[in-house]
Amino acid sequence: RPILFSFNHPLGACDECKGFGNILRYDETKIIPDKSLSLKEGAIEPWTKPAYTWWYEEMERFAARYEVDLDAPFEELSEREREIVYKGTKDFKGIDGFFKELETKKYKLHIRVFLSRFKGQFPCEACRGTRFKDKALNIRINKVNIAELSAMTIEDAKAFFTDLELKGKAKELTKEPLRQIRLKLRFLNQTGLGYITLNRLTKTLSGGEAQRIQLANQLGSALTGVLYILDEPSVGLHPRDVSVLIEELKQLKARDNTVVLVEHDSAVIEASDYVIELGPGSGELGGELVYSGTTEELLKNGTTLSADYLRGTKSIHIPHWRRRGNGEFLTIKGAKGNNLKSIDLSIPLGTLSCITGVSGSGKSTLIMDTLYNALAHRFGIKADSALEYDAIDGVRYIRDVRLIDQGPIGKTPRSNPITYIGGFDEIRSFYASLKEATTMGMTAGSFSFNVPGGRCEECTGEGAKKLEMYFLPDVYTKCPACNGKRYKPQVLEVRCMGRNIHDVLNMTFDEAYSFFTPLPSLARRISIIREVGLGYLKLGQAATTLSGGEAQRLKIARELTPEHSKTRSANLSKLKGGKLRAKATEKDPGQRLYILDEPTTGLHTDDIKKLLSVLNRLVDSGNTIIVVEHNLELIKTADFIADIGPEGGNKGGEVIATGTPEDIVAEEASHTGRYLKDLL
Repeated sequence: RPILFSFNHPLGACDECKGFGNILRYDETKIIPDKSLSLKEGAIEPWTKPAYTWWYEEMERFAARYEVDLDAPFEELSEREREIVYKGTKDFKGIDGFFKELETKKYKLHIRVFLSRFKGQFPCEACRGTRFKDKALNIRINKVNIAELSAMTIEDAKAFFTDLELKGKAKELTKEPLRQIRLKLRFLNQTGLGYITLNRLTKTLSGGEAQRIQLANQLGSALTGVLYILDEPSVGLHPRDVSVLIEELKQLKARDNTVVLVEHDSAVIEASDYVIELGPGSGELGGELVYSGTTEELLKNGTTLSADYLRGTKSIHIPHWRRRGNGEFLTIKGAKGNNLKSIDLSIPLGTLSCITGVSGSGKSTLIMDTLYNALAHRFGIKADSALEYDAIDGVRYIRDVRLIDQGPIGKTPRSNPITYIGGFDEIRSFYASLKEATTMGMTAGSFSFNVPGGRCEECTGEGAKKLEMYFLPDVYTKCPACNGKRYKPQVLEVRCMGRNIHDVLNMTFDEAYSFFTPLPSLARRISIIREVGLGYLKLGQAATTLSGGEAQRLKIARELTPEHSKTRSANLSKLKGGKLRAKATEKDPGQRLYILDEPTTGLHTDDIKKLLSVLNRLVDSGNTIIVVEHNLELIKTADFIADIGPEGGNKGGEVIATGTPEDIVAEEASHTGRYLKDLL
């Protein structure tokens, strides 16, 4: 029956892993994240926690008797010494005994949470990661079973089913299923997704890939008279893939459908028939219709910001010179995760470096899943296990690694931009120092909506009350006690130039810059937010309402505040492993590595220009930035480029070219170079 070939049903799923293909067990890379540390320096991560230091002390008592070197880096210990550390002896229990004892206390929630931190996913030995029972795997078509077929790329599966010839009754029975399969695979391949395997997890797909799968589905449905609305379908696409996307959209239009796009990509805009532009600025400075008409008319006579960049009246300038770096390199050797072909890559430190390549070529696998995860463990940052690699050299030349992604800055409406950059403390202290506040005995805490004191207790500082609707989504209504202002009436009586604390939280950063000019430290923080193009945001705007691009720029802005850098350095110095930290201080103390994954997502060209000015400030301060990027406007300004490819999936995973943008253009095998040539 068909259900035998489903790993989501007990009939077909492997009994050992229940159809997941992986099982959870303790992972050495999480237990000992930095093998360059000695046992004495805290190589065994769980034993560095105050509650479990007794286990290390027990091992330390008997280490001399069993000739275990506590001062040598863990990676230099002999097989015998490592076995003693793991298996233990009659005098002390090793790592295995430690976890075995904690397993007996799993009825405690905090123990279960603690243990989960040191577990990783490993291929199921029973089904060898295929997810299926042997009964399902024993059935083959042209010597191929269901697991082998699922592991094929869309391109290979298309070829398999195209060439498949059945005879007799089987041919008649499979006529319609085969027609549907061939049709769907043809459209998926046509949308540039041929490199994706059929068993690829949907959670690992980029936004652009997921959107193209939906597009392929619509192309296959052959509907007419439909209104399609797409939100930035070019996100995550290489310029070569964008041209494929444009052709697909034209196919939808040709079937008498209407296609509406929210888009920033210049190639997509130029290929459109009609443009509606909103503006003229962002936030409160926008919201107006500044152009509505044909694309041809916009390019010829348009006076909007987009028209200026499309015509070249405004542009992002190519740097007059490229940074060569500080002479040191960060090198990853033998990276072989996913589709990477055991590649080596050296990135010059002290530069703005871009990792480029067509969609699915292996960029994120190399930088995010391998390099970042490996470095994060070395610096005591929580991250997934790094994919397979041989070695990373040059870590001693950096003192910290930071991933600046487009994730939210906070998960609740209480989080806001001014709190995130550390400016709200100064505002509260300032208001507490005013005459009205001191007369009423108020402190800085009185102006916080997160703690009891000055906040409205009816809504606990939320400004709204939640009404549970049970079977329907919860409804929020304005708090009747404070009228949504979050504070008690007496707190709101304290004013500076007619503005109370509620009014301040409703100011934009542009307004606040003028208002707080007498407070240089606070004004400096606010000016950084304006420099990254976020002056239109309100100080107290809920973090949950920020876009991914806005959240990412806020994170970059926070990195530019000196106070944040000092705090970060202090926190790092508290970590176990002074050996690695000591090496880092041999170089410039400002040397940090920042990794960004497609920071231009959702940004207008003018916003990219502002983003670049901030990124260059970070590099000029002695830091290194690695950007995984498709946007040519950002790529053309890079000091160093590593182009991965040549294609996606199994046909990618190799370093095609490295060097300056000019060097990439000279490489004929580089798709990036071909599109970059026109801009240079």
